[in-house]
Parts: sequence; C-alpha cells; structure tokens
Amino acid sequence: MEGRGTSLVHVGSEADPVTGAVTVPISLATTFAQSSPGIATGASSMNSHGKGFEYGRTNNPTRAAYERALAAAEGGKHGLAFASGMAATVTCTHLLKSGDHVVCIDDVYGGTQRYFRRIAVPTYGITFSFVDFTVPGALEDAVKSNPKTKLVWLETPTNPTLKVSDIAMAASVAHAAGALLVVDNTFMSPYLQRPLSLGADIVMNSCTKYIGGHSDVVGGALITNSDEINTQLRFLQNSLGGVPGPQDCFLALRGLKTLHIRMQRHCENALACALFLESHPAVEKVLYPGLPSHPQYEVAKKQTTGAGGMITFYVKGGINAARKFLESVKLFTCAESLGAVESLAESPAVMTHASVPPEVRAQLGISDSLVRLSVGIENVEDLVADLESALKSASSAQ
Repeated sequence: MEGRGTSLVHVGSEADPVTGAVTVPISLATTFAQSSPGIATGASSMNSHGKGFEYGRTNNPTRAAYERALAAAEGGKHGLAFASGMAATVTCTHLLKSGDHVVCIDDVYGGTQRYFRRIAVPTYGITFSFVDFTVPGALEDAVKSNPKTKLVWLETPTNPTLKVSDIAMAASVAHAAGALLVVDNTFMSPYLQRPLSLGADIVMNSCTKYIGGHSDVVGGALITNSDEINTQLRFLQNSLGGVPGPQDCFLALRGLKTLHIRMQRHCENALACALFLESHPAVEKVLYPGLPSHPQYEVAKKQTTGAGGMITFYVKGGINAARKFLESVKLFTCAESLGAVESLAESPAVMTHASVPPEVRAQLGISDSLVRLSVGIENVEDLVADLESALKSASSAQ
C-alpha cells in the first residue's frame, strides 16, 4: 500500500498517455469531438463519469485528474471539484428538499452560516438547528426533536473557536436517524484528518486553503464513497454549474502534491506559537487542539494525526489591543483566509465572521478581543519574534 505522501504526489498526475508529460496538461477546450452523435471520444480512463468528455462544464480532462487526486487524498472513491468552498456547500445542500431539517454545528464558518440562515431558510424552506456538538447529548436531542432531519453538518475544528467534535459519534447519531453526515474538513485538510474513515458520508473542503496552499486559487471539493451520492452530486454539479476552470484545477492539483510536507511544518510552527502565546502575560486565553489545555484535546488526538496550523487566542485589553496587535504584526499579514504558506492574522468579529449576527457571535465567544492566526511555514523563530513584538505593542494600547 502506498504511503500518503506518495499517493498525494502521484494519483491524478500520471504521465500523459499521448505526450508523456509528467505534469497534467491544462486543457482549455470547452467542447470535445464525438465519433458519432451522442458518443464522446475523450479518454474514459481520465473521466470520473465513466465516459468520454463532451462539454467543459460537464467535465474536463484537467478537472478529472484533479478530482481523482482529491478522492485519493481523502481516502474516498469519488471526488468532485467546485469553483469555491461555498459552491460545494450550496451543491451539497441541494440534496435536500423544502421542509427538510439540518442540524449544524453552532460555531460554523461565517459564509456557511450566512448561506444557511439567509438563503437556504427563506428561499428553499429548509430548517436548521445550530447546536454545540461538544455538549453531551446535544446533537442526539436536536436530531430526535425533528423527524425531518436529513442532514448533519459538522465542521471540526470549527471556525474560529476551534471546537473539536467526535466525528464517529456524529456519524452514529446521524445514521441512526436516517440522515447523512457532511464534515467540513478544511481546517485539518485530508492529510491530518479523514472523516470518511470515521463514518462521514460526504467530506467538504475549501480547497482555497490548505489544498491549494499558496493563496493563488479559489476552489472547493466534495468527496464520498457512495456511488448513489456521487451520482446525485454529479447531476447537481453539472446542473448548477459551479465548477472550477482548468487553470484553477491545475493550481490546486499542484498544491495537493506538497500537502503532506506543508502540513507537517504548519503543525510544528503552530504548536510552538501556541505554547509561546499561552505563556504570554498579554494573552488571556489560547485555543489550539494540540495543547493539553484545549477542552477537546483527547478527541483531537483520537481522530487526527496532527493539530493543524490554526490558532485562536484572546488578547487582554479588548478591541483596542486586538486592533493594535493586528496593525503591528509584520510577518503575519492582516488578511482573511487561511491555510497558505505565508502566515495570516485576522479579527473574526469584524472580518471573516462579520456577517454572523452580533448576538450569535457573543454566544459563540467571537468577541472583539479574539484573534485568529493561520500559521505558515516560515522559520518559527521569526514568527514567535513577530508575535512577541506585536503583543508588546498591543499591551501599550490597553
């Protein structure tokens, strides 16, 4: 059996059968010749639909190679690529019908919350319960309270407070009710966590983050082991049309090849930064799954092979101190997004989660003093020095 790194480098990137190119070609064609009406002539071995290529929205040789690589990375059978993580989320939601009920982790990405609360509810008549899965019995109670529950949406760790939920437990509860479990695996990436092996039916990734890894491509993915779910999602992917272009697929596939190396460095650097922050007098609290102080530290150890590159912490001194910290960092760029080789820092309350209602932010602990770090792969000594300098500036603003 091939190792994870070997699989990431080679699956989907086999030498081109025509030219021998060792890098997957970027196919810009929007349509493909047919040997007879209705009989496509594309290379079926590169097409996850099991037939030849016909039209660029339906499939594309570069995208097909990338989708095979995505499936292999998650340990799944079928991979589907989308133009963004939200395009993948929207497509997944279309598995439901009006009146269906979804139980969603309460601390979920702001864009996901916005779509669920402000579009899926009023437009499609889907109902949602937002629940803290880390509270014993809370998920089971929410599922049992509504017999129309058809889907459970889990993000672990959550964005931005890094709650870690037991995936196997969530799968058991969902399946007992006849519902599907979808796991947003963006923060861990396929290298550190494989939800399908823990019972998830569908895994979602925002490929803009760790899979792409270089802040130069936007994308999303859905991966499943179910032939039936794959058939449904393929139909929706083609019908809704939120697919990535071949250039985006090429960039994300290139990023995927180094995922294992990058994630190892992200984890090493983040742990060192988290330990530093936890010991600093200007920091009120640090949340990082790799610290024994994290509330779900044991769950994280059980279902992941690393704690990831994301850190959330609270600066003493409120919004003024947090703002001063973000204005003072040099290597940590003050910017949204995450998961790239360069380190980023942001204020969820006024940036990535500004669309979340203030009362919900308060309930989730997304305060003005909260700072989210995406720790990159730079020299860790330089990152710690940058944090120390910025915290010194923040202390003066209290």
